[in-house]
Amino acid sequence: MATSVAETTTSASPSVSGLHRRPGRWIDGWDPEDTVQWAAEGRSVAQRNLRLSVFAEFLGFGVFALWGIVVPQLKHYGYAGAAALSDSQQFWLLSIPTLVGATLRIPYTFAVPKFGGRNWTIISALLLLFPTIGLALAIGATAPFPVLLLMAALAGVGGGNFASSMTSISFFFPQAEKGKALGFNAAGGNLGTAAVQFAVPFVVVFGAATATDPDLPLAGWVFVPLILVSAVLAWRWMDNLSTAKSDPRSFAVAARRKHTWVLSFIYFGTFGSFIGFAGAFPKIMTDAFPDHGLKLAFMGALVGSVARPIGGIVADKVGGWIVTVVSFVAMAVGAFGAIFALQDKSFGLFMATFLLLFVFTGIGNGSIYRMIPIVFQATSGGDIAGTRKIAAGAIGIVGAVGAYGGFVIPQGFSFAKSHTVDATHATGTIVPALWAIIGLYLVMATLTWAVYGRKGTHLGDARV
Repeated sequence: MATSVAETTTSASPSVSGLHRRPGRWIDGWDPEDTVQWAAEGRSVAQRNLRLSVFAEFLGFGVFALWGIVVPQLKHYGYAGAAALSDSQQFWLLSIPTLVGATLRIPYTFAVPKFGGRNWTIISALLLLFPTIGLALAIGATAPFPVLLLMAALAGVGGGNFASSMTSISFFFPQAEKGKALGFNAAGGNLGTAAVQFAVPFVVVFGAATATDPDLPLAGWVFVPLILVSAVLAWRWMDNLSTAKSDPRSFAVAARRKHTWVLSFIYFGTFGSFIGFAGAFPKIMTDAFPDHGLKLAFMGALVGSVARPIGGIVADKVGGWIVTVVSFVAMAVGAFGAIFALQDKSFGLFMATFLLLFVFTGIGNGSIYRMIPIVFQATSGGDIAGTRKIAAGAIGIVGAVGAYGGFVIPQGFSFAKSHTVDATHATGTIVPALWAIIGLYLVMATLTWAVYGRKGTHLGDARV
């Protein structure tokens, strides 16, 4: 890819669109709302950064989801017999990346204005080497559970990449195109989960002694060249914007608004379900239907990722609260069907109902993100500039809190499998946890309607 004349211009010689470039690929004077600048150079620069951001975030999500597809195969690679891991230990390996990733979301958001979007993409990409090489070495040495848990925790840095990637791209696009760009960025990144769940079962049997004796360290090693390519591409062709500034006060103001926490709670239900179920789905599948292997495990994350933009598009037409309520009801139906599938040992029904659940986690994710700016606009009192800042802070908080659901769901499954908590004494099954999740979805649907959809209320009349 050739470097344009404009890209080599220094701050002493601005481009025709008013952009100044400094060493380190810093750009001064960036204003995507300037139609002349956007048409002359802005659009091409923004789209180039978006494409490379998607690739970096795609890898981040892949690393983030890696343990979800590795854990069900540990029993075939040295972790059998005396070295076998308990169900509780396996669920900890599935959930700890999400706990770390959710916690990193807000600091990763502030890292972009601090270091620059291009610079932080390089750093955050290279950080992925620690969990991937660590996984390969730990599993290759049949390391004990505490070492595996540490390596799984390091995979959480891949989850933090989502926040920094979304923040970086948001500065590049004008308001009219920001939603589309962020939707593409989010969906492209989320597909990393499906990609790793699809590819790893095939990768680990490449060069293995037998198909039932996988070379699990390859699951980590295969990422290393891709991570290095991502870092080099970001170093060579991404940009830092000096106009990208953080506003910590927006987080503080948003944290004092009740709607930030209401939206966080319902996003906990949709995004938390997507992350939690995506991580646990391969294990749930192999535990309940061991004869079917892992070849279809990627389908859940795939349909959930693809459905996310649909949620925003439909919400624009009919209202976000309606789409969100429908999503929770459909997710409850999916979980209800999964209970019957597990009890009847029906793999076809299991796949159909879980895919229904995954589709509506994605749709709900998209609709809630569409609701956030509208909710704060409707409660702003006409302060447009202040509303945008509060909404930006709220998005960061909502995204971080929602991600914690991805930790809670696997832990709920672990608890359900180790305790007899219902009248049927369903010990060793996730069914009790699914009943609890159904109840939670119905509570969230009711809350969404009561706060944002009920007729005669201010927000109900605002078509949130």
